[in-house]
Amino acid sequence: MTQIPDLKEQISRLISQPSVSSVNPLFDQGNAKVTDLLASWLAELGFEIEIQTLPGQPDKSNLIATLGKGPGGLVLAGHTDTVPFDEGRWKHDPFKLTEADQRFYGLGTSDMKAFLAIAIEAARSFTAKQLTAPLMILATADEESSMGGAKLLVESQRPQADYAVIGEPTGMRPIRMHKGIMMESIRLIGQSGHSSDPSLGNNALEAMHRVITDLMTWRRELQSDYHNPLFSVPTPTMNFGHIHGGDNPNRICADCELQIDLRPLPGMDIVELRQILHARLQGLFQDSPITLDFQPLFEGTPAMETSATSPIVQATEKLTGYAAGAVAFGTEGPYFNQMGMNTVIMGPGDIDQAHQPDEFLALDRIQPTVEILKKLINHFCVGNTVAKDHLP
Repeated sequence: MTQIPDLKEQISRLISQPSVSSVNPLFDQGNAKVTDLLASWLAELGFEIEIQTLPGQPDKSNLIATLGKGPGGLVLAGHTDTVPFDEGRWKHDPFKLTEADQRFYGLGTSDMKAFLAIAIEAARSFTAKQLTAPLMILATADEESSMGGAKLLVESQRPQADYAVIGEPTGMRPIRMHKGIMMESIRLIGQSGHSSDPSLGNNALEAMHRVITDLMTWRRELQSDYHNPLFSVPTPTMNFGHIHGGDNPNRICADCELQIDLRPLPGMDIVELRQILHARLQGLFQDSPITLDFQPLFEGTPAMETSATSPIVQATEKLTGYAAGAVAFGTEGPYFNQMGMNTVIMGPGDIDQAHQPDEFLALDRIQPTVEILKKLINHFCVGNTVAKDHLP
């Protein structure tokens, strides 16, 4: 029989298991040891365990743990992977939980392994017999890189529930909207030649000037057409993040690549935006010897919006005392919403700590989070009304 450790030890053991996910194969790791650890604890609490292995990646998996039976219910979710860490810039060991300055330090304390332990701590107060609707704890793979875990959930349509809370770092303020992410490589291929005679080639770098000019025009159009005051930056953004072309000043540039980052608001479809992007730029070079090539840097993450009238939004607002807001960073929330779950993003960490050296979680956030999750379980899985008073 597995002995379930206390909350601090759970966080410690989760942090000690490296589970970096990255688009760079040099840094990418599996997460199966983390999901296996969580599964052993949750099985001991009476949860039914389902492990989903990502196709072609036997060391990467999702965990779906379910307590109770029937339709509906509540999902408490978190991703098990972390981003890579800056070697030499940490004062504390990133894979050893360190308590100092009224904080827990370690890779994943804020973003977001600790939330999974906190969810288990809240779940320990309940048995299957108490529940009128199921409680599910969900742990996913590869949120920080490909969203492969969330996409597998959508493909399998598992789990099925009415409501979900994803414990991303929000300072325990409920979030019901976030922007999407789309990243694209735009490559122009021309013809090299000696710089002393421009007629000998076709300059891809000069042609990229036309691309950037048109993209800046499109950005102004998007920002004129789309506006949402709930976001601190209320319009979609487009960032020109990387450009490279040519190899020597005395050669006509034969090849130039631009990489952009587009952050759409809810209501803006990534597939449609990509189609518009391609059509606009292809129109610039219809009668040109320049060849245009597009490459999505990743498929993209949709924007998310959960209705302000959803019961999960209203319950989290009542319990925290904060109106549900909007953030610029992406999450697995839109994939959960695609499966029919009304989803709120809310966790005890702070986004300012995410992806930073010496990432930490303030100790005074932990117990209030446990209590709020207990109240949500009580409301959505037991059937008790959320109290009118909120926690600090």
